[in-house]
Amino acid sequence: MLCIKNGRIHDMVNREAYEADILVDGGKIVKIGKGLAADGAEIIDASGKDVYPGFVDAHSHLGLDGYGIGFEGQDYNEMNDICCPQLRGIDSFNPMDPTVHMAAMGGVTCVGTGPGSANVLGGTFIAVKTTGKCVDDMIVKDPIAMKCAFGENPKRCYKDKNNYARMSTASKLREMLMKAQDYKARKEAAGEDVSKRPALDMKLEAMIPVLNGEIPLKAHAHQANDILTAVRIAKEFGVKMTLEHCTEGHLIAEEVAKTNFPCAVGPSLGHATKFELQNKSWTTPGVLAKAGCQVSIITDAPVIPQQYLPLCAAMAVRAGMDSYEALKAITINPAKHLGVADRIGSLEAGKDADILIFAGDPLNGLSVPEMVFIDGKKID
Repeated sequence: MLCIKNGRIHDMVNREAYEADILVDGGKIVKIGKGLAADGAEIIDASGKDVYPGFVDAHSHLGLDGYGIGFEGQDYNEMNDICCPQLRGIDSFNPMDPTVHMAAMGGVTCVGTGPGSANVLGGTFIAVKTTGKCVDDMIVKDPIAMKCAFGENPKRCYKDKNNYARMSTASKLREMLMKAQDYKARKEAAGEDVSKRPALDMKLEAMIPVLNGEIPLKAHAHQANDILTAVRIAKEFGVKMTLEHCTEGHLIAEEVAKTNFPCAVGPSLGHATKFELQNKSWTTPGVLAKAGCQVSIITDAPVIPQQYLPLCAAMAVRAGMDSYEALKAITINPAKHLGVADRIGSLEAGKDADILIFAGDPLNGLSVPEMVFIDGKKID
């Protein structure tokens, strides 16, 4: 049992912080309030300090792109098949990679991680805590989404094979969705008669949860026209979707807001390394939030090292984003984006005890957490 006493609580439910205690037991937040009895509990005095929920990144490749080990550590893109929805991010995740612990020490306690954007369909993402030795024990939810990609990356990676234009990318996604619809219909029509079922197809099996609305398509789209193509296809097939990167989202903010699709914005730090990034800006998350979008700020780690997620939120504030909206964009909003807000993203009774203690403002670009707790356990 643990009790954090007298901290300024930023619970991400109320805009204003308040002084209170947090009682933790069994890895869960049991109660938040003033003067809580804590017989037998370890007491941590947080007087004069600020307490936040663990930070959450809705889009990274943490644990799938190894730290300092070149090609051998790159397990986030399958370069031999442009459509491979049967792949699962959990099977490449390496909890021993140093970047996982670096993320935790920076206050990022949960991430959505999985395949990259080389393929039109790349496989499924997972939501995972940033501490542990066995990925199966670190999982918050698996799967959380099916990765798909638009724009330059599938074109570049497969331009000499079978995907030279944006039209080709869109057609390949439509083809897979249509085949999956047909496959699903045949399975359902066959019922319990095994002899009438279609031959097993791992790719089409993997697409059924998308068609059933169990998981969304996680659509990599930087350029405005790619964002709108992703939306168009989601509407055609009646599937759920999250918009990832949204680099030019500020140029079509009203259109994006009308979709009600969650937006994961970033990575916004660094050089525009390709044409579709020429309009990237720190203003994008703030503009989309003001338009009414549910905005998460992302690192796309390792593009930006995972531990610098709060720095990205600080840069968005510097560019005009409301500070509370920026905090939401690295806590409760990405938790919703990943479909795990019942467990993480805010400080509330019943949720996982992922808790950060700061001696300064995490959005000042300088502060790092003094203490990090994941499931109520202090990370050393």
